[in-house]
Amino acid sequence: MYNFRVKKGMPCGRILSGTSKGIVGKCILSVVSTMFFAAPYASAGVSDHENHIPRYKTQVAVTVEKYKYTSREWKSIVRKSPDSFFRTDEAVRIAENVLDYQRVTGGWPKNIAIHEPLGDRRNEVLEAKKRRTDSTTDNDATILEMTYLARLYHQRPDERYKQAFMKAVDFLLDGQYDNGGWPQFWPENRGDYQTHITYNDNAMVQTLTVIRDLRDGKTPFDIITDKAIKKRLAKAFDKGVECILNTQIIVNGEPTVWCQQHDSKTLAPAKARAYELPSFCSAESASLVYMLMEIPNPDSRVKAAVNGAMKWFENHKLTGIKVVRFIDSEGKSDTKVVEDAGAEPIWARYYDLEEAEPMFCDRDGVPRRTLAEIGRERRGGYGWYSNSPAYLYPEYEKWKKKYNM
Repeated sequence: MYNFRVKKGMPCGRILSGTSKGIVGKCILSVVSTMFFAAPYASAGVSDHENHIPRYKTQVAVTVEKYKYTSREWKSIVRKSPDSFFRTDEAVRIAENVLDYQRVTGGWPKNIAIHEPLGDRRNEVLEAKKRRTDSTTDNDATILEMTYLARLYHQRPDERYKQAFMKAVDFLLDGQYDNGGWPQFWPENRGDYQTHITYNDNAMVQTLTVIRDLRDGKTPFDIITDKAIKKRLAKAFDKGVECILNTQIIVNGEPTVWCQQHDSKTLAPAKARAYELPSFCSAESASLVYMLMEIPNPDSRVKAAVNGAMKWFENHKLTGIKVVRFIDSEGKSDTKVVEDAGAEPIWARYYDLEEAEPMFCDRDGVPRRTLAEIGRERRGGYGWYSNSPAYLYPEYEKWKKKYNM
């Protein structure tokens, strides 16, 4: 575990709180001239993408001529389309794009609307296949494409899909550090924070989930039968869990939570972008705890890690406030925090490592105590609060009961 010393008498955190719901959208499938998607509901700058609880509105039809392809929709196509979709010609058309975008590394770049027809851009996409610096699992990249190929292979067993999938498996396994973590980009990157062990946006959690499901033969990742590969997968998962336990921040001998990224050598909490400082981080830590609770027959270290993190969440929840997103007088998106005695608990995205108080930061890299103190661009363009830990509480109670704690 990464040990962090706190000054004597330092407060463990203050209790203020609020609630809001995240933005979630859904695309069922894209067929011929019409697409269907569920309009997302807005909400107040609170991220709950880790909650595993999708919420959708009524479906509406949009014609292709007016439609803009997005990477968000690509995620929904992969995860929410029925199995029957993967038997369609449209699914096969998209698969050709998936194969075209795959890099020589076996991975894929991020933030791509892969389902968008390539048209005269195909040569450009194929030329980019040789890149070795933009393969990543950040923002669901590679994980989405692997999932798509696995689901498609079950319905249309084209050997090309399996070969591309297996190349991606090697990409995941080859990218793991000896300490069990994964960087943000590999096999090559530009250095800086891209080399850190990356929990941000659940990159490592999703990687470990795929590796675990491959190991266990869970649908749709049940296409691997080779025992040697299964053994590599099992070893990689165990190393990943060891990394999670070793990077948990220890304060005065007590396990707490994690930073969004940790130094790949020292395991210390590490900085990423200018406004992403070393800190206690609530949202990604919630996902790490959820993964640890899924481990069957947890040992004493896993139990201590989960119990310590849940204690930290309880001590640092914010009550009596909620986050509101609005359009300002200039027609631009902004976010503010208002008092609300009836609000459900929320957590700041970051808590500083000195006093464990909520922390906000602009592109100047200067930490501040309130959201109002940073500029509108970052204030309205980043998720500064999360309600993800709240969804752990009922699961935690069931977990404790199951293991007689």
